[in-house]
Amino acid sequence: FKVDSSKESAEAACDILSQLVNCSLKTLGLISTARPSFMDLPKSHFISALTVVFVNSKSLSSLKIDDTPVDDPSLKVLVANNSDTLKLLKMSSCPHVSPAGILCVADQCHGLRELALNYHLLSDELLLALSSEKHVRLEHLRIDVVSENPGQTQFHTIQKSSWDAFIKHSPKVNLVMYFFLYEEEFDPFFRYEIPVTHLYFGRSVSKDVLGRVGMTCPRLVELVVCANGLRPLDEELIRIAERCKFLSAVGLGECEVSCSAFVEFVKMCGGRLSQLSIMEEVLIPDQKYSLEQIHWEVSKHLGRVWFPDMMPTW
Repeated sequence: FKVDSSKESAEAACDILSQLVNCSLKTLGLISTARPSFMDLPKSHFISALTVVFVNSKSLSSLKIDDTPVDDPSLKVLVANNSDTLKLLKMSSCPHVSPAGILCVADQCHGLRELALNYHLLSDELLLALSSEKHVRLEHLRIDVVSENPGQTQFHTIQKSSWDAFIKHSPKVNLVMYFFLYEEEFDPFFRYEIPVTHLYFGRSVSKDVLGRVGMTCPRLVELVVCANGLRPLDEELIRIAERCKFLSAVGLGECEVSCSAFVEFVKMCGGRLSQLSIMEEVLIPDQKYSLEQIHWEVSKHLGRVWFPDMMPTW
């Protein structure tokens, strides 16, 4: 069900769900193309409609319910009726769900292979539940770390032992983390080694944090930095190249890197950099390389023709 931002559209979707008493669904996705949509409905109306599906669909395997008023009791109904079949659960931005609610899902749905949630639902108990002998190996875990009100959100710390147990149980898992934080809110993160593989910074991130990424994320495969400011990231990129031996995709937005450091970074990573997206404005010419020279040098180390991205002139 794909709905727009109007309340009427969300109500129509719920009315249809309420009628599915003789329909056993395997996949359900509730997609809002714009907010608030489902969040604008009376919570009881939405939960009632969703419960009809959970109770009557005994083989639900995929559930995507971002930005909805789903709550802990409704998740218990989901688990009671679909614990043996649920393999994918995606439910970011569901404020009525607590860590206990998502823990109930992990405790009972031992076939769960893909999970996406907000960081406030992540706990040591959840990681340990996903690491139990009864649980299958998780293939994909996405965590959105989002701050809506700068300075008012307290982010908890996950114990290193919990991450260690999780990665020991699911050694091939893709751990994807999206950060939308303000600079002063990064303090609890990247203080010890974590098994993140795909890392996206949607807001400006400091040199200090990127330096810590190089020290604590040895499994990193993809790194995207939206912005950094006007302090060159030379040392930080070199450190990431040294320690992140699996890095194969990099994107830099509003950042600064000297041409020499960038060439050294590419040289260290070599041909495994299958994706390299850098705006031309990011690269700062120095005594060794000009902007005209750098694409030849980078292309040589990548083993393919490469040019920096150009800002559109229109």
